Amino acid sequence: MIRVTADSNIYISALNFGGPPDELLTLARAGWIVVAVSDPILDEISHVLRDKFAWTEDAIQLARSNILDWAQHVVPAERVNAIDEDPTDNRILECAVASLSDYLVTGDKHLLRIGEFAGVKVVTPSDFLRFEAKLR
Repeated sequence: MIRVTADSNIYISALNFGGPPDELLTLARAGWIVVAVSDPILDEISHVLRDKFAWTEDAIQLARSNILDWAQHVVPAERVNAIDEDPTDNRILECAVASLSDYLVTGDKHLLRIGEFAGVKVVTPSDFLRFEAKLR
């Protein structure tokens, strides 16, 4: 089974706008892929939903709980310091490495620029969906 780490921007886009990010998470909810999540990713999702989209605390807690119902929760043991421009992106890489993900799916330009890290391919949601569809 394909293992994926979704960046916080994937969850935020899926929860607010749908589209390819939501299609990716639907694959995870259906059990077609395994998506890993860590506390720093969940915290970033909460922060952005609260501060940029004015979600209530109850709605944020429900979203977190729903994500944890189907995502694999990981606790990264090693720190990564590969991206200087936005150090919070390193938390995403840590989750991908700790979960042995095949793919890190993101819309973040800093992460996309590296292309691959520790054997984890970094791709956009649309690119991942095209690749995944070919495997079925």
